Amino acid sequence: MNHTTLQRRFAARIRDPQQALPPGIATERMAIYEELFFNNLDGFISSGFPVLRQLFDEPRWHRLVRAFMREHRCRTPYFSQLGEEFIGWLQDGYRAEEGDPPFLLELAHYEWVELALSLAEAPVETLPQAWSWSPLAWPLAYRWPVHRVGPSHRPMEPPAEPTCLLVWRDPAERVRFLHLSPFAYRLAQRLSEEGEAPVALLPLLRELAGSCGLSADVEYFENAFALLEDWHAQGILMGEGALE
Repeated sequence: MNHTTLQRRFAARIRDPQQALPPGIATERMAIYEELFFNNLDGFISSGFPVLRQLFDEPRWHRLVRAFMREHRCRTPYFSQLGEEFIGWLQDGYRAEEGDPPFLLELAHYEWVELALSLAEAPVETLPQAWSWSPLAWPLAYRWPVHRVGPSHRPMEPPAEPTCLLVWRDPAERVRFLHLSPFAYRLAQRLSEEGEAPVALLPLLRELAGSCGLSADVEYFENAFALLEDWHAQGILMGEGALE
């Protein structure tokens, strides 16, 4: 057996202890590597998804981690990107067991966002008078109230209205979360679709009023600009000068 084949057999056994033992390696020695790899992976996923971890007893959680380890082929060697790989497996490879929470995937995504934003690249400086949306601000909508889910709150049915959130990294490098009204979410989503391109705010607000069935009167614009000013103060909306 050549060296490459031996490495593959070794890796396959680490991912799945049910695989055949590589030739020339004692069971006791292999068990050390298997336990070390599993504990490292388990520790990282548990720390990256702490609320999700609390929703499972230890045997079920270990089966979940082992299934991910056995079935998923990661495309990155970096532990900091394993959370995204885990999300990908939950979307495409995860098989539910009786008792698993129905909001598992959305909760996992919600918890992953914090790490993803903490590692995201900072935006470039914005030209004066050019208003644009920060790439470090993500409007999110979930079927489940993921920001309230935990061991003491495990809903079995989603509410009638979606949960709309804004997650962003502020100038102090802290990841923060804000619950949004449906209108605020639509506005944030519309601005984020423009990316870092300069945005003409007044035409956008008129367009949004029409699509939301709202009257574009003085009160509407006062409330909308108050919201934009708050986002600007928190580094979510970038630019300088008067909001118009």
